[in-house]
Amino acid sequence: MKVNKWTFGLAAAGLVSLPVGSQADEKLNPMLTAVTPTTVSGYINTSIHWTPGTGNRVVPNHGQNTPNKQDGFNLNVVDLALEKPLDEAQWAAGYKAELLFGQDANIYATQSPTAVGPADFGIKQAYLALRAPVGNGLDFKVGVWDTITGYEVFNAGSNPNYTRSYSWTIEPTTFTGVLATYQLCKFASASAGIANTYGPAINGRANVPGAKAESYKTYLAGLFLTAPDDWGFLGGSAFYATFHNGYNSGFAGGADQTSYFVGATVNTPLKWLKVGACYDYLGTTSDFGDSSYANAYTLYSSIQIPDSKFSLHLRGEYANSDTAVLGSGANLPGGNSEVFATTATLQYDLWQNVLSRLEFRWDHQAGDNDMTGYGGDLAKPASTNGKRNSYLLALNLIYKF
Repeated sequence: MKVNKWTFGLAAAGLVSLPVGSQADEKLNPMLTAVTPTTVSGYINTSIHWTPGTGNRVVPNHGQNTPNKQDGFNLNVVDLALEKPLDEAQWAAGYKAELLFGQDANIYATQSPTAVGPADFGIKQAYLALRAPVGNGLDFKVGVWDTITGYEVFNAGSNPNYTRSYSWTIEPTTFTGVLATYQLCKFASASAGIANTYGPAINGRANVPGAKAESYKTYLAGLFLTAPDDWGFLGGSAFYATFHNGYNSGFAGGADQTSYFVGATVNTPLKWLKVGACYDYLGTTSDFGDSSYANAYTLYSSIQIPDSKFSLHLRGEYANSDTAVLGSGANLPGGNSEVFATTATLQYDLWQNVLSRLEFRWDHQAGDNDMTGYGGDLAKPASTNGKRNSYLLALNLIYKF
């Protein structure tokens, strides 16, 4: 088997495992392969966006969507992960380091408070994985780890649709702290964690000048249930609920934030059809005492077209907010806002390891403001092309390795 020099270099450093048979060509020093269970994975995420019409200076503010992605070709992000998973031992240790490169790394905003600009780089996760022999085994993540909340995740290839929902947009993303997970039984697990802040900045603090006491931290908890196989067609369906509360020093100059999430993925009597739903709430109280909220409701359905490589994924959304919690592209400070959105994604598995999707999305601003950031009742200069509807046609190609 032919293996390139880069792969051999990583293996020699003990960072990756070589495929079976490859070491017959070149033998490695066994002293340098002590951590060969480490695996390398990741993906390259690219897209082509077409936003019909003009006035795309301000676009709907669903997650990872920016004006500079419209009407052109995009390298969204490159993800590279090194991981040694936990084994089955009672006392076990491992790690994961997941790095991001590209413009989506800037938007994810995990850069530490001491970073000088994002520079198209971010750390998505970097944690030690530990297991203690408590009952069924108590697992810990210590360091930087993903949120336990959400129907969708940052890694777009793991979602049913390419673009993100407003639910994902108002959810927390990344924490620096300790997360504990315990398998209550075969069909239920629970997680609880403590972190520095609610916001994503690595090594951020709540006790910034004029903010919280040094003991102030962020707390989160979640419950995850899976239906037993003997529940008929419902077997394997999942239900999850989470709670977060803490201080976000990066939101509007500093704010206390609380979020609730419930979601479910349900199998149906039709093997080719799955449905899902989730609800998100975000409440915010700024350092100035101003309060705001946002609600997001999302429905999903996935259809695997029988005897084909095609699948269809549909999403319907409704979100509302009393201020700018959803961002300037969805509303304006001081005015109520409502957003409806529908997304249809056609997926075709043509190439091995490549996820290819064609997606159409429609966002409709139903409140007092419009999609361009100008009040709906105000006279709009001709150059702004104010509009309440935004349309997006996108081709998404992701190579997973």
